[in-house]
Amino acid sequence: MRSIICELLNIKYPIVQGGMIWCSGWELAAAVSNAGGLGVIGSGSMYPDILRSEIQKCKAATDKPFAVNVPLLYPDLEAHIAIIIEEKVPIVITSAGNPATYTARFKEAGLTVIHVVANVKFAQKAESAGVDAIVAEGFEAGGHNGREETTTLCLIPLIKQHVQIPIIAAGGIGSGAAMAAVLCLGADGVQMGSRFAATHESSAHLNFKEEIVRAGDGETALTLKEITPVRLLKNAFYQQVQLAYENGADKNQLTALLGRGRAKKGMFEGDLIEGELEIGQVSAQINGIMRARDVVEETMAECLMVLQKTNRAYNFD
Repeated sequence: MRSIICELLNIKYPIVQGGMIWCSGWELAAAVSNAGGLGVIGSGSMYPDILRSEIQKCKAATDKPFAVNVPLLYPDLEAHIAIIIEEKVPIVITSAGNPATYTARFKEAGLTVIHVVANVKFAQKAESAGVDAIVAEGFEAGGHNGREETTTLCLIPLIKQHVQIPIIAAGGIGSGAAMAAVLCLGADGVQMGSRFAATHESSAHLNFKEEIVRAGDGETALTLKEITPVRLLKNAFYQQVQLAYENGADKNQLTALLGRGRAKKGMFEGDLIEGELEIGQVSAQINGIMRARDVVEETMAECLMVLQKTNRAYNFD
């Protein structure tokens, strides 16, 4: 399958791996890129020297394009930007900030720029800023999320009406059937996060991967909107948050409860009790830990099968 996203990113399949904190290191990024998708290093949990090392290791492990995801609220943002440009990373995916601030700088350095949005307003702002494509992320997605709670099913066709640049759909996509659905809605490709978090190459702790596999229907929630909306598994830490809400906690109290390093504790160190376990609703569909290559290949095979089956089933000629 070829699409405008494949042409733009010079990849075989229109599948982008999410740049998840504590999950998306060089090993996962290289594996996805080698399988024909776009691997992404998640820089949001990395010090600058670690990011440089991860980029260099990824270069050594693949000759295919890969990207770095950069949250624009990161404290060492300037250092990260400088490293990405110095290391000649071909693609950058920005999120959680104003794309107009840095897009021109990246473009001048020859990078392809993608920005993550969750509503029409920011999709239009990203297009005006000169980005090459957007990731439109629905409410189903894991980790930090949009406040509007717009589902992917509604978000993709809505944004499609208002921008001309390519759209990569994200949120709730963990299978080829879901990929086929959003392509029919107007997306040019997909970004998958949760499905890649539970792969052998993911840098997440095994405890977290196994918890993803165990997760069932309704076992994630979007919370902490007063700080930054985040979707996570309903573990003991989540119950502490709920109790704080019931007791009328304000933003400062919620911030104190969250503290520092909660996501690292849960996702990277494997503390399933006190850690923040960021994952999407699609976790309920994940039944095993797989190789990243198998995720890419099975997703593409199922997508093509579903599109062909649908075409046969609804042939109006």
